[in-house]
Amino acid sequence: MLSTGKGRTRPGDFRWEIPARFNIGVDICDRWAAKHPDRTAILDIDDQGGERTFTYARLRAQSNRLANALVTRGVASGDRVAVLMPQRAEVAIAHIAVHKLGAISLPLFALFGPDALLHRLHDSGTRTVIADRAGAEKLSALRDRLPALAHVLILDDDGPESYRAALAEADEAFTPADTAADDPALLIYTSGTTGNPKGALHAHRVLLGHLPGVEISHDFLPQPGDLIWTPADWAWIGGLLDVLMPALHHGVPVVARRFSKFTAEAAFGLLREKRIRNTFLPPTALKMMRRAPEHLADGLCLRSVASGGEPLGAELLEWGRRVFGVEINEFYGQTECNMIVSACGVQEPATPGVMGAPVPGHDVRVLDHAARPCPDGTEGVIAVHAPDPVMFLRYWNAPEATEAKFATGPGGRWLLTGDRGVMRNGKIRFIGRDDDVISSGGYRIGPGEVEDCLMTHPAVHLAGVIGVPDPLRGEVVAAYIQLVEGAEPSDALATDIADRVRTRLAAHEYPRIVRFIGTMPLTTTGKIIRAELRAMARAGSPP
Repeated sequence: MLSTGKGRTRPGDFRWEIPARFNIGVDICDRWAAKHPDRTAILDIDDQGGERTFTYARLRAQSNRLANALVTRGVASGDRVAVLMPQRAEVAIAHIAVHKLGAISLPLFALFGPDALLHRLHDSGTRTVIADRAGAEKLSALRDRLPALAHVLILDDDGPESYRAALAEADEAFTPADTAADDPALLIYTSGTTGNPKGALHAHRVLLGHLPGVEISHDFLPQPGDLIWTPADWAWIGGLLDVLMPALHHGVPVVARRFSKFTAEAAFGLLREKRIRNTFLPPTALKMMRRAPEHLADGLCLRSVASGGEPLGAELLEWGRRVFGVEINEFYGQTECNMIVSACGVQEPATPGVMGAPVPGHDVRVLDHAARPCPDGTEGVIAVHAPDPVMFLRYWNAPEATEAKFATGPGGRWLLTGDRGVMRNGKIRFIGRDDDVISSGGYRIGPGEVEDCLMTHPAVHLAGVIGVPDPLRGEVVAAYIQLVEGAEPSDALATDIADRVRTRLAAHEYPRIVRFIGTMPLTTTGKIIRAELRAMARAGSPP
């Protein structure tokens, strides 16, 4: 599919080879089942420690049965089928079945509340949901407001909508749809840090578009003995298309482990006990693990650690080298156009504040207001040249938002990420979201670096940084702090926390305002919702 040197994406020899006809379900399941049916695809571990092994043959058989069960319930090509359950093998089976059918899968986070579920299911016009029992219970109160929703197949249930019974009654033979690479396959809603989440519609080719970035961020995946796991839920693009599907494409076994609550101790234990070689750890998970005793990392055999979603600072990167024994490779992208920038530790050590270089195959630039490339070292908006295999097709039911996501300049049509950055010597330094960058006294300050510095204070559990209006400086840095358990707020502690930034970063970056809050507002993917912090600031006090 790709000229990547046997799975190793290297800048000098890369070229896209996207076939005209391509189907994600066939690629990540049936292709391997035909060649190596007994090869392990997924090792599924539940909260009680029970294990199930899914070979590619087992994935093919169950996804074929599910595809036939969906057909008997009226699901056709182009229909939306939602997947509502935590990380487990049935998530993969559901997506594979939907894609082989030619329908569109909609991943949903198991911890979504009723409003989040209602918006996504109503906006998408979802016809069928595949859910575990907890998810089905949430849906039961919403079904009268979802006129398009005809069926809910329920795992671990023996009722009339039993998933188990539906598969048992269905044929194991199924002929996959002959889909084009550009046919719709996935509808993934954005995190919704501002306004209602928008559905980003992706084509089957999106998997192929992800592969170079995944390979680089994991120090040239696959290698013999690779085994991958992430705590990121497979409902998000980071879990689904940065880990699960690329690993299955490459024949790398995936560990599915659903924690009722993520803890550093549990993560270290899983990495050690299952001898996991590759992991994607979001920044929030890394920060929690950094606070745990380092001896918990004894016995790890990690080959690659990747992270994306928020910038990592110098101290977190150094901690990773010491504890994991490898570089943490930062990567960058967003739901609409993911895995477009990455570092690669086996090529060169990570540079704090630098995300990495554009991944081969993706033309990523920093543009000015007229969509012209900025000179080296000049701040602008990070943009991706269109078309691109990893780029979304459009926003669902939002043509105006789709058009606003793009700009045309001298170099052609560009997708605008909305993030600010600086390109220098072919690498990109992340500054912040366009509305997150703080302008203070003539300085432009990215909140991520300040937050990372604040997180090194022993009393700080989470830190969120915003700019608040100031008559003299335009804006000043304000830090919202969630303390570790047992720490007590005080003026002296606020001063000590602020001074950490003054002495470790720069005087113009230190927070002149420090507020203590009980719980940091986070998206379901663990990102700080700075819009809520700005609302707190306007209100004059934390909640």
